[in-house]
Amino acid sequence: MQMAGKNKKKGDTSNSIAQNRKARHDYFIEDKFEAGLVLEGWEVKSLRDGRAQLQESYIVMHQGEAWLHGAHISPMLSASTHVHPVNIRRRKLLLNRIELNRLTAAVDRKGYTIVPMALYWKKGRAKLEIALAKGKQQQDKRAATKDQDWAREKARIFRNK
Repeated sequence: MQMAGKNKKKGDTSNSIAQNRKARHDYFIEDKFEAGLVLEGWEVKSLRDGRAQLQESYIVMHQGEAWLHGAHISPMLSASTHVHPVNIRRRKLLLNRIELNRLTAAVDRKGYTIVPMALYWKKGRAKLEIALAKGKQQQDKRAATKDQDWAREKARIFRNK
């Protein structure tokens, strides 16, 4: 018996909308935060349909507020006729004052970058996981790749024995 309000599609157990996998490769992740997003109606519909990309996106602090730049949300073809959607626009992030001050201090004084990590649903609202990160040098990326390859090879060896 299915309860009212629990009408999810079969096999749809994930709340994830989009991931920024390249961020883990390019940055050392220090601290994570959860931020809300200010969205328009057509954007929410598109997110529900899974039409979002975070690959080229970044976060800028401007006048004490955090803004998401470069996130691509494709409009649905069945969107309203009176709305003229813009795929890539800056979207305001909703964080409390303490978090904003902490992010601003880390970016200004310590040389950190704020990176969008994942876009997901939480209690029916779109949330963005952001992280304070430091950039990796090329040799760091090579070392990380080498460690991943060795871990994969170890797993193969143990599986075969």
